[in-house]
Amino acid sequence: MASKSPHYSRILLKLSGEALQGSQGYGIDNDTLERIAKEIAEVHKLGVQVSIVIGAGNIYRGVSAAAKGMDRTTADYMGMLATAINSIALQHFLEKEGLTTRVQSALELNRVAEPYIQRRAMRHLEKGRVVIFAAGTGNPYFTTDTAASLRALEINAEIILKATKVNGVYDKDPHKYKNAKMFKSLKYMQVLEKELEIMDSTAISLCKDNNIPICVFNLFERNNIKKIVQGKKVGTTVS
Repeated sequence: MASKSPHYSRILLKLSGEALQGSQGYGIDNDTLERIAKEIAEVHKLGVQVSIVIGAGNIYRGVSAAAKGMDRTTADYMGMLATAINSIALQHFLEKEGLTTRVQSALELNRVAEPYIQRRAMRHLEKGRVVIFAAGTGNPYFTTDTAASLRALEINAEIILKATKVNGVYDKDPHKYKNAKMFKSLKYMQVLEKELEIMDSTAISLCKDNNIPICVFNLFERNNIKKIVQGKKVGTTVS
């Protein structure tokens, strides 16, 4: 039985841009954002320091744009700006729940976000503020998964919570195959060798080299984030 005190004191939550669109085909669904914000607030009340990285797939996917003939660097910068839009939107709903937040951007967006400074991010977390990291790493050719791994290491997060639309990591697509098998736990090398699409290989390698676990879980099952920080077995753990 999990203890009442949180199992983790500092986490990094990785949200995909698609998670914010709800049942819509694109954009931001306010009801979905409000629900996510409420769950984060519940975790914060436990005394957990929360940081967040958000993707941009609901607005703009740089890789797919590049595939259609756009310069990859240009496309990736557009994707970084889209993550800033998502970050500001989430900030609004978190503050509606009474949380104090800061958006820190890897690109200079001084009117709407602080510049990313590692020590400042640490101080914000220590003071109980939720920190949202926008604009990825600030460099093209790096995904927001890699940004999540990098930021988690820089702020000494104890675990990365990778939110998805399924219950964990499967040997094949559970939406296409009824006999898809879910893994309860995996080693980093298994993820790399099996080419399981949890996060890109750079992100997984960063976690492996620095021994930071990843929990892949279903964002759309209520209270999953809270269960994980309380030490309950949810989803798939990569370690």
